[in-house]
Amino acid sequence: MPHTNLTYAFSFLEQLVRRRLEQELKNEGRPSEPAPMPSFSEDDGSPFTYFLHNYRPTRDELATLLMALAPNVYPHFFDALISEYLPKGGEFPAIGGIKGKNHRGTIPTGETVLFLLAGNDLNRRFEVQQLFSAGHFFEREKILYLEDMKPGEPPMSGRLILDPDYTELFTIGRIPIPRLTTNFPALHLTTELEWDDLVLNDYTASQIRELEHWVQYNDTLMYNWGMYKKLKPGYRALFYGPPGTGKTFTASLLGKYTGREVFKIDLSMVISKYIGETEKNLATLFDKAQNKDWILFFDEADAIFGKRTNVRDAHDKYANQEVSYLLQRIELYPGLAILASNFKSNIDEAFIRRFNSIIYFPVPAMPERLRIWQKAFPGNVAFAEDVDFRRFAQQHELTGSHIMNIVQTTCLEALSRNTHTITSDMIRAAIQKELSKEEKIGR
Repeated sequence: MPHTNLTYAFSFLEQLVRRRLEQELKNEGRPSEPAPMPSFSEDDGSPFTYFLHNYRPTRDELATLLMALAPNVYPHFFDALISEYLPKGGEFPAIGGIKGKNHRGTIPTGETVLFLLAGNDLNRRFEVQQLFSAGHFFEREKILYLEDMKPGEPPMSGRLILDPDYTELFTIGRIPIPRLTTNFPALHLTTELEWDDLVLNDYTASQIRELEHWVQYNDTLMYNWGMYKKLKPGYRALFYGPPGTGKTFTASLLGKYTGREVFKIDLSMVISKYIGETEKNLATLFDKAQNKDWILFFDEADAIFGKRTNVRDAHDKYANQEVSYLLQRIELYPGLAILASNFKSNIDEAFIRRFNSIIYFPVPAMPERLRIWQKAFPGNVAFAEDVDFRRFAQQHELTGSHIMNIVQTTCLEALSRNTHTITSDMIRAAIQKELSKEEKIGR
């Protein structure tokens, strides 16, 4: 992947730093001419060029972005330039910057940005500080920010941090799929299956198509048709119904067929007994997902989206605060957020009113169960004459998950017998095993 425009951009930053250092260290009375904006090629095919076309950064914005990126591309970018003007060594505190624990070069801070863009011009310094205001697209889009400082220390002393996703995007050309960690409590969902493999009743299937339409056409509706002035961002859906009825599978297929990444939130890693930690974990998750068009899938959502309680003690108070905070973040999330629960009644009414769609996933009726049985087995098996899927579908009210477990057990039994033929007895034995797990009595 070519990086022609990024190369031009760093040449611009180098000129900017040199001219500012010459003015400061050579005691020049007159301010130096600012480094001119680089002349970028029309399109080198890089994500950096796409960023330039999309955001149209000003000279100050471009310089700040490059300062944040520099340590990730040229670790000694600032040190090499400073050493040219301080050949005998020594520190130059006016330029700001800090040393990392492992990184030996200078990491720029907000003071670095002020020094290079504004010098000692007070009005310009205040102007430059607006780059880090809440309304700026750097903050709004979670592109770059200043590290929070301890109370009493100047905010502009904070380290200049470029979101790691943008670092990856500008350097290797893509944003890698984040892994499930304590800092990112979400599992990436994928599937090799197709819509045709999902068996739902017609009404539920039609509601799922409405979600697919939102993902496909929301941008057109909001911006081409101007509805962003009237509609809230994002879309919130509740999937409810017994386990094994296709809720997670549906979320995976929505992502596959709309080109969106799907992440299943591990609520056991989100919820904390320590006050404020749950909100912190949620903030990290939503900040990571912001403006990436991800589908967020909260399974067993009533663990945190459940009903708020009457406040009897401090624990109830903070538990209710967690729910309120989550409600706020979900309403502001611009993508598709899906909450899944076994029972609609478990979800707080404050959330129910805010869902765009509420979709019930029932235990499959007999026609759906028959279709699942007919689709479930691999194509390279044969069936004995006594195998009657219609009878199995009529006799046992099983979910899709139950049936797939039965198919797995049956196929393994066939392999252990060194045969490709599935018999009715093998299927019945697998059904009994599956039902016994839930202490059901099969017929």
